[in-house]
Amino acid sequence: MRNLLLKYKISYCLLGLFIGSSAVAQMQPFNLSEVRLKDGPFKNAQDVDLKYIFALNPDKLLAPYLMASGLPVKADRYGNWESIGLDGHIAGHYLSALAMMYASTGNIELKNRLDYMVSELAVCQEKNGNGYVGGIPQGKIFWDRLHNGDIDGSSFGLNNTWVPLYNIHKLFAGLNDAYHYADNEEAKDILIKLGDWFIELIHPLSYEQIQNILKTEHGGINESFADLYIITKDKKYLETAEKISHLALLNPLLKKEDKLTGLHANTQIPKVIGFEKIAVLSGNKEWSDVAEFFWKNVTQKRSVAFGGNSVGEHFNPTDDFSSMVKSNQGPETCNSYNMERLSKALFLDKNDVSYLDFYERTLYNHILSSQHPQKGGFVYFTPIRPNHYRVYSQPETSMWCCVGSGLENHSKYGELIYSHTNNDVFVNLFIPSVLQWKETDIQIEQTTKFPFENNTDLVLKLKKAKTFSLNIRCPQWAENFEISINGKSQKIEAKPSDYVVLKRKWKSGDHIRVKFKTSTHLEGLPDGSNWSAFVNGPIVLAAKTSAKDLDGLFADDSRMGHTASGKYYPLDQAYTLVGDKADYIKKLKELGHMRFSLDSLELEPFFEVHDARYQMYFQNYSKEQFKEKHDVLKQQEIDAMAIESKTVDKINCGEQQSEVDHFYKGKKSNSGYDDGKSWRSTRSFISYQLLNKNKSGKFLDISIIDEFKMDNMTILVNDKPAQIVSLENNVMRLNIDKMEMINIKLIAKEDHNSPKFYQLIILKF
Repeated sequence: MRNLLLKYKISYCLLGLFIGSSAVAQMQPFNLSEVRLKDGPFKNAQDVDLKYIFALNPDKLLAPYLMASGLPVKADRYGNWESIGLDGHIAGHYLSALAMMYASTGNIELKNRLDYMVSELAVCQEKNGNGYVGGIPQGKIFWDRLHNGDIDGSSFGLNNTWVPLYNIHKLFAGLNDAYHYADNEEAKDILIKLGDWFIELIHPLSYEQIQNILKTEHGGINESFADLYIITKDKKYLETAEKISHLALLNPLLKKEDKLTGLHANTQIPKVIGFEKIAVLSGNKEWSDVAEFFWKNVTQKRSVAFGGNSVGEHFNPTDDFSSMVKSNQGPETCNSYNMERLSKALFLDKNDVSYLDFYERTLYNHILSSQHPQKGGFVYFTPIRPNHYRVYSQPETSMWCCVGSGLENHSKYGELIYSHTNNDVFVNLFIPSVLQWKETDIQIEQTTKFPFENNTDLVLKLKKAKTFSLNIRCPQWAENFEISINGKSQKIEAKPSDYVVLKRKWKSGDHIRVKFKTSTHLEGLPDGSNWSAFVNGPIVLAAKTSAKDLDGLFADDSRMGHTASGKYYPLDQAYTLVGDKADYIKKLKELGHMRFSLDSLELEPFFEVHDARYQMYFQNYSKEQFKEKHDVLKQQEIDAMAIESKTVDKINCGEQQSEVDHFYKGKKSNSGYDDGKSWRSTRSFISYQLLNKNKSGKFLDISIIDEFKMDNMTILVNDKPAQIVSLENNVMRLNIDKMEMINIKLIAKEDHNSPKFYQLIILKF
């Protein structure tokens, strides 16, 4: 990696004979093995994650790879997503989690598991004979079709295979992490052979064909080849990384255009992580600016208070968050996992401390909250809908993408607590931990109960006295920032989102105390609507509202088990702020331990809210507005509940998870987003499978956003011509009475364009 000259934003501090001054140096992260967590919420989360990691069976995770290589399996593969098309994706995440958790804890059993899995993958690769290894169903046939230029790509289906490049990217990343964090040389060998296989795979393809492949979600496959360049210094990998970067996303960002609304959010974020890494390696400032523009857009215009973004996995309009407020499919944890990775990369590249403000906010409020702190299990969607709840995965039933990223999330909390230049240390986060910088013989022990107490203590342990700068981050939210050394208050100039530089000749036993204050404020949604969340310092507060109707709280293996599908409580019955917001801040009464009473509610850190329905966002009305606006909301909720009560099953066309959960297949198909609605069309066919539970539905309504032209299409239900009941207002109603499993096929005649299908819904009446 080229040396970057990064100018530090610093504050000045007079200490003895030394004055903190501007410096030019390269910011570096510490290895996870150099940081150990101490007791606190993050250490608990790490320990709970460790139990989940050990609850998974490596042989079950490896089964798809053995099957694809024609080798006998040692255990049956897992079900759920691991047996319906994304076979093998969790194994890649698992390699990463094993490697990072081993680096973070030193637990040798993790290293043993990692080495075993890598050795088994090596056997699979050797059996395949061409460098390929993967668990993708019928992978050899699939990859041969691609190699020969037979490509039919859509947002998540490539030749009717579920996100195959996304799947194999997880293996690329897992092998890279096994080498990087656990020094597994065999993983490096497998990775290089796999990379060479992929280069040969796409060698005969044209620029247009490669970009067509990249229409389908592919994770950060461009980043993987940038990583291969870092390992090998062979330029062919960096050239490949650039070649497989998706220009449909890159080009608008180069022009500073926001074309994100309606896109599947977690499809885009890993691509940008790849852009950023390629930019650093190649010196391409334009691509680096793209990553920065994207990050600012997502964090400032598309993210809610706890750091998450998207609704139903897709970016909603920046000027309208109403769909997110109403949905049980709020921000996806994978999105925040990747936004944290992008924030870390940009911080290290550009050394702008504001990246840490977002990183910290998301770490405490989304990442930490996304795992059950006692029972374990990872959260997919975090609704902001008042009085709704979250669902937690289970080791034997749940194989979602957010399980894979969840395994990683809680294994790497030590990655940015500290950072360093050649000689100096930066304290970025107030998390109880011990840093052991062996190269310089510097040890720092940090003791803190933040956010429950507003201070942290740092104690140095040195073999001999040493001069260096200890840089303490002053967060954007910190008030009355104070520092003392060995009990003596220091004169400092502390600027928000900046570092205070403490430069002196340090000796072993020196004690630095950092004190600050926090206050609570109401933070609105980015669209400027009247919804707000209570935030104290970096901590989002929420209230438990009920422990009833928590259907599927711990997920089964059903196709929608990751969604909190219990009943909706009407929005008009949620707690509402009537009058001046400032009055509600004044009404808060401190109860201790970051808890506050608000009338009948008790607000507490959202990361401590579990096993309950909750309210995080509150509507605010003036006294004059309240009755009129509240009555409108009440009627909207009555109408919405009426539709919900008669809905049996539903597909939002063009939305990835909705379509996957209904076994989408198609050919010559496109998807898009117009006028606030996602859609899918075809010049050949589209098919789905819906479940008419208990045969309770009478009709299947098909909605489009343009115009039905029946001369150009055929509709089959369970392989028979559909019984059309009515066709009006761009809604076609089909009779499905007494049918339980509905296989619907929408066929465009003679290569004509079908309508843009928006929604399919089974209704009881």
